[in-house]
Amino acid sequence: MKKFLKEIICVSLISFSLFKAEQVQSLVPYYYFPSIKNLQKESLSIGKNAYQLLYFGQYKQSLNLAKLAVRISRKDEKLWLILSEAQIANKQYKNALISLNKAQKINSKNSEIYFAKSNIYLKISQLEKAKAALETGLKIKPNNHTAIFQLGNISLMEKNYSEAIRLFDKSINIKPDFWQAINNKALAYFEKNNLNKSIKLFKKAISIQENAEPLLGLASSLRVKDIELALQLAKKALAQDPNYVSYDYRKDQLWGENLQSSTEILLKNNQLQTDVILAKSKINTSS
Repeated sequence: MKKFLKEIICVSLISFSLFKAEQVQSLVPYYYFPSIKNLQKESLSIGKNAYQLLYFGQYKQSLNLAKLAVRISRKDEKLWLILSEAQIANKQYKNALISLNKAQKINSKNSEIYFAKSNIYLKISQLEKAKAALETGLKIKPNNHTAIFQLGNISLMEKNYSEAIRLFDKSINIKPDFWQAINNKALAYFEKNNLNKSIKLFKKAISIQENAEPLLGLASSLRVKDIELALQLAKKALAQDPNYVSYDYRKDQLWGENLQSSTEILLKNNQLQTDVILAKSKINTSS
């Protein structure tokens, strides 16, 4: 009996000890430590959200999310690219270049890094650096029609019209319906005083995309030859995009001095004054 009681007491003590151990264990908090793979997935998801916010014009929110994404995963050049785009949208050009340099250290073979750098250099008017960045990117991805087009735009800014035309042709050969390159080729020909070629190209651009820029470009080109058609086209262009009433805005779109002079004369036509006043009022309202 004594032995039996001892056994009962022994079992009871063991059971009590186990019960106490379970109680203690239930009080210890449980922590989830995500794996590196899961963290990378999470950072990519945050990066995509940042990019979407950029698309919707929520620049500050996009920047905050992009910063968070690179904090989580600092070795993904795509995230640094997204951060640089958010920084550009917020006009933080120095910071954007720093981000792109970090992306370049991770993967120097990503052409998008150099194309993004060229975009910043263009914004801060460093044409030589923009050109060098584009050329480096094109060595990696030679058939990027947009990058070739941008090189053409730099030549247009430098008033090297023959080189600009050559580059626009190269871009159009890759993408035949690239109306922006066709339009800018027309800009170059106008400055070379080849009016017939300019008219033909503006018409071709309009046949692909009836945009305000080639519409007004064609109107200015036809000002002497066919004033009635020129006035119709100018009215349509200003109604579609009032910004083209502004000399400075057209200059930003790389319009040269010859085309600017012709356009200024056209916009002073009495039959366009109502349209010009309305376009200017719309610009003032939006700003």
